[in-house]
Amino acid sequence: MNIQTVGIVGSGTMGSGIAQACAVCGVTAHVVDINQAALDKGLASISNSLERLVTKEKLSASDKLQALSRIHTSTDYAVFKQCDLVIEAATENLPLKIKILEQLQSHLRADAVLASNTSSISITQLAAVTQHPERFIGMHFFNPVPMMALVEVIRGLQTNDESHAAVHAFALALGKTPITVKNAPGFVVNRILVPMINEAFFVLGEGIASAEDIDQGMKLGCNHPIGPLALADLVGLDVCLAVMEVYFNSYSDSKYRAAPLLREMVAAGRLGRKSGHGVYRY
Repeated sequence: MNIQTVGIVGSGTMGSGIAQACAVCGVTAHVVDINQAALDKGLASISNSLERLVTKEKLSASDKLQALSRIHTSTDYAVFKQCDLVIEAATENLPLKIKILEQLQSHLRADAVLASNTSSISITQLAAVTQHPERFIGMHFFNPVPMMALVEVIRGLQTNDESHAAVHAFALALGKTPITVKNAPGFVVNRILVPMINEAFFVLGEGIASAEDIDQGMKLGCNHPIGPLALADLVGLDVCLAVMEVYFNSYSDSKYRAAPLLREMVAAGRLGRKSGHGVYRY
């Protein structure tokens, strides 16, 4: 299958980023959200993002206008009838995703591939609520989508080779680098990344070094662009804790126990940038 028209459920940070990545590469994107206000906000975000690329001379003004012309918005799933691939990019909430996937079924083309941008929810579990689980797959983009090169292509137990091949090729067509991942909690990147962040909280909580020195050590010693504690503040300490609890419950392995300091900070409402105070003050 040659994917030329894509449907996207959700016009938030990830949905709008995916739409932009598609449109810049010549792919038509149909974005659906619950109301026009959400869609307008998403379109404004895309336009601003493209304008920054124009200012940096990475995109021409004409290319910006052409990209925007390829993005269509609607509040009706019926527009997905014309799509080769539909990507669910709603909030990371299992009941919500299941509800959306169930509602989508009657609006998909007979041969369409259905994907989820989930970063943590089981692809096998989500596939089970669809009419054609063999054509369901994970397509985990990273934020900010237009800038980040990686896409995790996650195969559920039911995913067939044809769907995997089509989505893998599509990721390449978007200028991304796809890696194929077996369905498992956290997939690959977050499975490695979040426990590393958690370990940084153990180091901080044990008084081995200051937050600044821990972050400086990982930046200069491991060539990371941002330290693990600063990254936790960016992601949200509550999100990091929730992910660790998913791993602990899934694997029943003590290596995934959340650091006491991480738990305490979340209990105190120190969630990072979004609350104005996490490991650091903002």
